[in-house]
Amino acid sequence: MLTNPRAPRVRAAARLAKRAFRERDGRFLAEGPQACREAANAPGALRELYLTGEAADRHPDVVSAARAGGTELVRASEAVVAALADTVTPQGMVGVCALPRTALPDVLAGSPRLVAVLAHVRDPGNAGTVIRTADAAGAGGVVLTDASVDAYNPKAVRASAGSLWHLPVVTGAGLAEVVAACRDAGLRVLAADGAGERDLDALADDGALAAPTAWVFGNEAWGLPEADRALADEVVRVPIHGRAESLNLAAAAAVCLYASARAQR
Repeated sequence: MLTNPRAPRVRAAARLAKRAFRERDGRFLAEGPQACREAANAPGALRELYLTGEAADRHPDVVSAARAGGTELVRASEAVVAALADTVTPQGMVGVCALPRTALPDVLAGSPRLVAVLAHVRDPGNAGTVIRTADAAGAGGVVLTDASVDAYNPKAVRASAGSLWHLPVVTGAGLAEVVAACRDAGLRVLAADGAGERDLDALADDGALAAPTAWVFGNEAWGLPEADRALADEVVRVPIHGRAESLNLAAAAAVCLYASARAQR
């Protein structure tokens, strides 16, 4: 039983909450049974699993999957788990995971029909939610540009609810590079913006959403700059039928991704 929250291995794991250490060590943290379960079921993903006795008893499937995958299991006190966790009330389980080294060509090599691109997205909760939504919509991958938050930020990992291990996620590419690569891979590039010239419903009615598509989503507060909008084939607005001023980023992404997913099916 590991009981000292200031033990060297605990401190080494806790520093993975910072991006610089994640990139240096090639690892990141996944908190809670859902994230740890998905990591345990992804070959080679879960390297260490810190868990309390209560959490081990409550989630035997996670323990079994981790053990079968060769993960090092570390029985820990609540204080140790709390030192690693990002939440106020931890669920008794934190995993140390291998940081994927997915590149843009890895996503596009499979000729995906739907890709989500996050440009200037700074909120980790929104980023993780879009990854989860893209997974649910059947997208072939998610790209976070170099101006966006790190997909492996603890809050983003938690918001993705395990979807980080279901589809390829690329970080750090420039938007112009991403758009050019998507277009070369046969994807039509649509930018979602409240000031878009085209209406999403009109595109759906025209059958235009059935084509392979890369959706570009901008910053939570100010959307996409003009220079970024100019990179897209079309700029599309989600229609507002009520009195709300706008949709937040994650909601708009869900509407757009599911509109494409439905048209493509």
